[in-house]
Amino acid sequence: MNSEKLKQLSGQLEGEFYFDNTMRTLYATDASAYREMPQAVAFPKSVADIKKLIAFARQEGTSLIPRTAGTSLAGQVVGNGIIVDVSRTFTQILEVNPEENWVRVQPGVIRDELNLFLRQHGLYFGPETSTANRAMIGGMVGNNSCGSNSVVYGSTREHTISVKAILSDGTETEFGVLSQEEFEAKCRGENTSGELETRIYQATKAMLSHVPSQENIRREFPKPSIQRRNTGYAIDLLLESEPFTAGTEPFNFCKLMAGSEGTLAFLTEIKLHVNPLPPKETGLLCIHCNTIDESLRANLVALRYNPSASELMDHYILECTKTNIEHSQNRFFVKGDPGAILVVELGADTLEEVQERAQALVVDLEKNKLGYHYPLVTGPDTKKVWNLRKAGLGLLSNVPGDAKPVAVIEDTAVDVADLPEFIREFNLTLEQYNLYCVHYAHAGSGELHLRPIINLKTEEGNKLFRDIATEIAHLVKKYRGSLSGEHGDGRLRGEFIPFMIGEDNYRLVEEVKRVWDPGNIFNPGKIVNTPSMNTFLRYDPGQETPEFDTVFRFSQQGGVLRAAELCNGSGDCRKTHLTGGTMCPSYMVTRNEKDTTRGRANMMREFLTRSDKDNRFDHEEIMDTMHTCLACKGCKSECPSNVDVAKLKSEFLQHYYDANGVPFRTRMVGNFTKANQLAAMAPGVYNFLFKNTTTAAIAKKMMGFAPKRTLPLLQEITLRSWFKKHKQQARSSNGQQKTKKKVYLFCDEFTNYNDTHIGKTAVLLLERLGYEVEIPKHEESGRTYMSKGLLREAKKLAQKNVAMLKDLISSDTPLVGIEPSCILSFRDEYLDLVDADQEEDAKSLSIHCLQFDEFIAREILSGNIDRNLFKDEARLIKLHGHCHQKALSSVLYTQQMLTLPPNYKVENIPSGCCGMAGSFGYEAEHYDISMQVGELVLFPTVRQQPEEVIIAAPGTSCRHQIHDGTGRKALHPIEVLYEALR
Repeated sequence: MNSEKLKQLSGQLEGEFYFDNTMRTLYATDASAYREMPQAVAFPKSVADIKKLIAFARQEGTSLIPRTAGTSLAGQVVGNGIIVDVSRTFTQILEVNPEENWVRVQPGVIRDELNLFLRQHGLYFGPETSTANRAMIGGMVGNNSCGSNSVVYGSTREHTISVKAILSDGTETEFGVLSQEEFEAKCRGENTSGELETRIYQATKAMLSHVPSQENIRREFPKPSIQRRNTGYAIDLLLESEPFTAGTEPFNFCKLMAGSEGTLAFLTEIKLHVNPLPPKETGLLCIHCNTIDESLRANLVALRYNPSASELMDHYILECTKTNIEHSQNRFFVKGDPGAILVVELGADTLEEVQERAQALVVDLEKNKLGYHYPLVTGPDTKKVWNLRKAGLGLLSNVPGDAKPVAVIEDTAVDVADLPEFIREFNLTLEQYNLYCVHYAHAGSGELHLRPIINLKTEEGNKLFRDIATEIAHLVKKYRGSLSGEHGDGRLRGEFIPFMIGEDNYRLVEEVKRVWDPGNIFNPGKIVNTPSMNTFLRYDPGQETPEFDTVFRFSQQGGVLRAAELCNGSGDCRKTHLTGGTMCPSYMVTRNEKDTTRGRANMMREFLTRSDKDNRFDHEEIMDTMHTCLACKGCKSECPSNVDVAKLKSEFLQHYYDANGVPFRTRMVGNFTKANQLAAMAPGVYNFLFKNTTTAAIAKKMMGFAPKRTLPLLQEITLRSWFKKHKQQARSSNGQQKTKKKVYLFCDEFTNYNDTHIGKTAVLLLERLGYEVEIPKHEESGRTYMSKGLLREAKKLAQKNVAMLKDLISSDTPLVGIEPSCILSFRDEYLDLVDADQEEDAKSLSIHCLQFDEFIAREILSGNIDRNLFKDEARLIKLHGHCHQKALSSVLYTQQMLTLPPNYKVENIPSGCCGMAGSFGYEAEHYDISMQVGELVLFPTVRQQPEEVIIAAPGTSCRHQIHDGTGRKALHPIEVLYEALR
């Protein structure tokens, strides 16, 4: 389209409007296998904006694609028109009525955040997707979403009371429940918004009153017993309403809106039915079965006990979780290597009732010789089980190589009684293609998510993608099932709708689209007139995967491009601070897609795949997404596919600098240690310059640092110098003390120069606890170089450190670190940074590199630390964990360390990243985002604490951020524990 016309449109809107390459690329994909470049991306601020967009689309013959979180699995929000993203602006909960059990919301309200709001009213919105912590109500209506609890709550369709919508002619209207008289009045043109709405009612009446059409619909659409159904437009459900079928529900166009994928009208408000809160107590009976078939037969038994969910995980998912950092901890209930686990949720008012129901079910299962192990999980541990099940989507994509589990036939739904036989035939069909399939999800509702492993980059894989879809469509038709149970038709299943419901019924579906949207402006190519399902894919058939000469080896992923391709678009990175977690802190502030793990990975994939430059990293578009990445490492553990954007960012920056040169500030921050080494010769002069208002302001301006940010100062003596004197004094005064074991302390660059007092305290604490401390010869960690993308410098340091320490460090003589980001480099970046010939040495060394709190926790477990050494006074500690610690280790170790004093109580601050992230928070252009991240949870929590409450944070940047943001001094946990000694 003419860019001048897009520019004119931009000037007419209150909201934001983009047609640059960066934004278009970010919105070219969703969570599906599809990719198509849109013309532009709009963020409407008002209904008036949406009307202007509709008028523009009509006038220019283009289209609008409504979008919320972009987690659709069938390509619903991929297209070549204008993406209209309401996820940042239409986010209000407008009204709640507890007496009548309804709530009115805008389409950008997140499902889980809606329930946080409803809880205070004793209410609950039931339909739950695996993406519920970022999926939005507009998208849930569009796809008619449901989830694990649909056996109780059904789908979104059953809860949609009314909607406010803008039709394709730009008129506003509202659809809701109508009596027969009200329906007839609408058909006469009374109380409608205009001619288009009148025609919609008239056409619907004519279509569904036609007896042959009624017979066709009832014969060809999925069985009425199948609750999960998204096959074409839901005219079968409209037929079963009062104007057309006596004694049924009143007519409501919301049944049609739900599952229409934004193709009929643009929704601006949604009124939802809500339920009372679920039972107070729930338990998950985790039925371990030897085979999928056994688990499906166990499911039929379980359904007799009215569970609120019956979910399946197969062997492949359970295998994937063994190596995933976060989810390996969620496997606590798994015994042996089951072929499948059926998770049956039972709810009641008391735990005793739950246990009784579970025991009765176990007896029934044992009588039928189904299952071999039946743990009942209750309390907070149930969340771990569900997190394990929900992780399936992302984890299944975390497979090395180009062949991945593909969402092609993953949404079939049949009558639950047909499920065992259907799955048996399904697997036989796959065997004919020499494929195996991952099985997971909603057994209780007759639906399993089934994903064959296919390489879509090859001609053969592309063909197989289509062949398998065709085969399974025929199988689903045989059982009169729904090809889509909850994920919708989109671009993936749209072309099979004529076969699934018959040509005559498909013509009715086409007529619905034609009447509602005669100009075809709303999300074209979905449900009707869909392109072939194996076109417009992320990967072109026969596409080569280019290899790159990188500094990181990316050995586990098979190269840097495949590391980016691990992102399947599930959008876990669109969590907010209300949901919890660390990933992605900048997105939590900006709510901008380019600040997500997904956005950054997509941008890397796009240009590493399609660039025509010799240096494919040399793209401003990639820099545009990477510059707000805090390298917090949250994605490394919280992303189900473990997409490590911090690592991708470092690699990208190195190659980008190769093409464009290294900026002054980047070089200066990278050489932080060398600068401190020089400054340490005259620390008083250095500190005067950076404490003095005038000289500090000049220095900050020269370095590109934020004027409001305080700068770290130097200590009068370095830790290494102090330690040398300390050891000499100890030898001369005490001789040789008997110690438990020798501990090597890693003298990181921040502790050595800036936090010497913490290093001293660490040494003194370890000695009081009976350990001999040595600081071995080693180089700086290289953290500053890694954070700024100067990877070749970091690589030299990593290789030197591995060589220096590999023969010194062991389980008996561990290397203990104070600053998390430095010591954890040995367990993270070093493993892929050193050359291949040092890989085994790096792995062996990494096992024995411990954070200080990890070491103390291990020694507590071994019974080597005497609690009587600590005071009895009661103190409350509020703890903020370091991001790298959360991603690569656990804050639990710090809690264990800080509760050595018998009356010390530790409470975790539910914060993600503090917002400082090394140099990020110092940089002028990032200062505001840095402080806004702190304001999400950390700063308000710290400000609320009385003075006597201890604020603790193991990260030097975190402590600095807390000081600048709140004025409170945060202590390193080492200081807290030392001060607690008797």
